[in-house]
Parts: sequence; structure tokens; C-alpha cells
Amino acid sequence: MRGSAALAAVVAGIWLLVAVVTQVLVSPALETLPTLVVGVVLTLAAVLGYPSFLRGRRERQARLARSARRDGHSHEPDAGDLAAAARSMSLRSGLTPEAAARTVRLLRPMLSGDSVSITDREDILAFVGPGSDHHRPGHQMRTEATVRASERGRTVEAKTPEQVGCRVEGCPLSSAVVAPLVVRSRVVGTLGVFQRGTATPPVRTVEDMAHILALHLEMAELDRERQIAAHARLDALRAQINPHFLFNVLNTIASKSRSRPDEARELLVRLAEFFRYTVRQEGHFADFAQEYYFVRTYLSLEQARFEDRLQVRYDIDPQVLTTRVPVLTIQPLVENAVKHGLGPKTGPGTVRLKARADPLGRTVSIRVSDDGVGMPDQVLRELTRSITHPQETAPQDGGAEVDGGGSDGAGSDGAETADPAEVGEPTPDERGPESAHAGVGLRNIIERLDFLYGDRYDLSVSTPSSGGTVVDLRVPLS
Repeated sequence: MRGSAALAAVVAGIWLLVAVVTQVLVSPALETLPTLVVGVVLTLAAVLGYPSFLRGRRERQARLARSARRDGHSHEPDAGDLAAAARSMSLRSGLTPEAAARTVRLLRPMLSGDSVSITDREDILAFVGPGSDHHRPGHQMRTEATVRASERGRTVEAKTPEQVGCRVEGCPLSSAVVAPLVVRSRVVGTLGVFQRGTATPPVRTVEDMAHILALHLEMAELDRERQIAAHARLDALRAQINPHFLFNVLNTIASKSRSRPDEARELLVRLAEFFRYTVRQEGHFADFAQEYYFVRTYLSLEQARFEDRLQVRYDIDPQVLTTRVPVLTIQPLVENAVKHGLGPKTGPGTVRLKARADPLGRTVSIRVSDDGVGMPDQVLRELTRSITHPQETAPQDGGAEVDGGGSDGAGSDGAETADPAEVGEPTPDERGPESAHAGVGLRNIIERLDFLYGDRYDLSVSTPSSGGTVVDLRVPLS
């Protein structure tokens, strides 16, 4: 409000000055149009230049305030400085000596302390300022104030050297505020701000910064838990080989070993390649070309078993082959199409795999479709809800429902796969459990995608009126 009033006063003064100069001091007086032009130009210059003037004034005031804090005239840190410090915290990666060292160097000027320390429950992780000769990282905590804050889980304010309680004689630290770092009701460390004089820094400021550090540590713990869960889920996908898939393939190989030994030998080689990729593939990502070869290997084994009842169509953009995609994600989608789409169907069926790269949109689009029996509406609704609200439908045990991704992984129900020639047309009730297990496998994929991409991916499942199921997946291009 004060800034607006000042600007209005400046504009009024400009017009008064223009009127006096052009109509009184100048002889003969200027005409109306030139007078208005001069007034408008000066007004525009004032209006446009005022924000820069005001911003410069505020910046000068901020510099003076920071200078005063450095000179010891004020202990109150600037809120903007604290916000900048919070954004730059290194403890987001966990309570490590390296992260603590970067953090104390950042916090020392912000908290108006001569010395700043971060500890865990027992040892000093980082210390900067006077007293660093004996408050050394890796050593046990030296002050009683820090020990009390860690043990009691409450902020300790020490106003005398005796209350600080340094165990080293001649320590220059005379006062301190030590706040605990509490993560999920557990004290994991402390933040200490020390002074050589008796004037302690504001307790509330130190506590607020300790809360910010604790929040970063809690987020780091959540990240570690998510990573552990994701690695465990991926390890399960790699290691859980469904015995019935193997049984069916070996039966197919045995049936061909006498009549077509060359084909049986080739199938054994492909089966070995299939399991080798499942076990040896490391990390969460792989080149699309590798996943594509893995899918083709799987489908070649299934085609040997289904023979003419399984047709496969590929439509792959060559640009996609060098991109990175989540490992063991495409094959479970294809396996769902084979087992739950075409397995219960009488007569031949087709599975289609289509992939496109969009360099402008920086995305990779993958579509797996079949012309099989489709998916019941109830299962489709549940699955759609799990895609849009994964937190409501995620397994509570953190991965007990994983279906093996490299071997019947997207939809295994633990029952032996029937010979395709003996499978009749199922009723909706008969294929409901199978489709439900397919939904479990897709939810497992969704959980992995959530971990890897957050909200930067799209997955949709639909059942066209012409029949079958279509799964569309779009992930960031990498």
C-alpha cells in the first residue's frame, strides 16, 4: 500500500511540474498536445522504472540486514535464507558423514552460530567452527548437552560452559542449543549450534531447522524402503520360474525329439536363452532390443506348443531398439495375452506387439493386443482403479503377490497349463479367476512403473468391442 501511494504521489508531482514548466516558465506557453505528450512520457518512465527502483531498495536493505547478522547485531536468520538452505540440504541422501559435512557448512551462516554440529546417536558426523580441533568427525560426542538431547529426545539450551559440558579442558564453546533429529518417533541424531559467548541462538530457529533435517532424513528412509521393495520385486520376477511353464515346454520338446530332433534341439537352445536372460539381467532397465529378443524367444517357445493356434505380428519402429525400457515388463504383458487371451480360446488367435518412439514428445509407446476371450468387466474395473489409484490396491505385504515375470510371471495361478488342443470355450465364471490373476500381474507391473517413473508414465487396459484385450504403455524416452 505504501508503494502504491508513493507512486501516485510521484505521478501527481510529474504532472504538476509539467504544468508549471510548460505553461508558466516557458514563454510562450506550449500548446495542449505537446504538454500532454511530455506528461505521458514522464509518467510512463516513472511507472515502468518504479518496480526496479523498489526492488533495488529492498535488495539493499536485505544486504544490510545480512551484513548486520554477520557483524553480530542480529541473531534472527532471514526466512528466505532458511528456505534456500532447506532446498539445498544434502541429508536427502541419508545421515552420512559426507552429507552432514556439507550441511553444517551450509547452516553455519544461516543459524548465526560460531560452531555447528550434526551427530548420530553416538558419534560426531560433522563439526565446523571453533572447537573443531577436538570435536572431530568419527569421535564420540564431547558435550553433555548433545548427549542429553540425544538421550531425552528434547531440545537442550545451555547458557554456560558448565551446562555445555565439553569434556575437553579449554574448549571455547560457552553456550549452545542442541535439538534432536527425530524420524518416526526415533531419535537418530542431533543438530547443535554453539557460541563462544553466552548469547544463545534462537531456540525456535534451531528446532525448526532440526525438523526440516528430520523430514529430509525421513524421506531418505522412505526412498531406501521403496528401493529395497523394488529390488526385491524385480529379484522375485527374475528368480520365480513357474514349473508348469517349464513342464509344458519340456513336454513339447519331448514330443518333437523323435519325429523332429533338429527342432527339439533348437527349442532347448531357446529355452536356455530364455532362462539365462531372466537370471543374468541386472538393473531396472535394458535396451529395448534386448527385451524384444527376449519376447521373441518366449513367443517362439509358445508357438512350438500352440502351433497354428498362435499367430504373432510385430510392428517395431527401428528407433525404439536403442531406447531404454524397464526390464521384464513387456514379456509379462505378452504372456498375459497368450495365456489369458488366447489360451482359453477355441481356434487360432493373434498376438500383436507394436512399439513407437516419439522424439518430440520424448516418449516410447508400446502396445500389446490380442483377439482372445477378453477380460470380464469387473476385473477390468478393478484393474483400472488400480492404475489410477495404485495406493488403494497395492498388496499389503510388499510383494507377496508377485507372479514370475520371466516365466508365466504376469498371470500365473499355480495350476498346470492345459494342452491347448484340449481347451474348450470357457464360461465367464471359468475364466474369471484366470483374468483376476492377470490383473494381479499387471498391478505388479504398475507398482514397478510407479517406483521407476512416478507419474511420468501412462498405462491403460481396454477391451475393444471386436474382442480381445489391448494394453497401452507409454514411458519417457531414454
